Amino acid sequence: MRRKLLNKKAAFTIGDLSGIAITLVILAIILGIGGTILGSIQETQTTDGYAYNSTQEGLKGLKTLSDYQTVIALVAVAAVVVGIVLAFFGRGAR
Repeated sequence: MRRKLLNKKAAFTIGDLSGIAITLVILAIILGIGGTILGSIQETQTTDGYAYNSTQEGLKGLKTLSDYQTVIALVAVAAVVVGIVLAFFGRGAR
């Protein structure tokens, strides 16, 4: 029985792409709303104050994460495609 469980592998499917797509859309919405909120908060603060600098660092962090969003999407989709290809060829070899 244990041997049977070890031979069973989880494979990616095309259905996994919809979950990844929804996650990336939610990430984009959160980054957009977060940037808007931090920008409007920063407008009400005095320049070079502690709070102003804190929100500035928050905006820099959101910008960095949003810059890598395309890379994250590419890696996620590539992982699913590689998983599908490996599952397809793995079944054909048996």
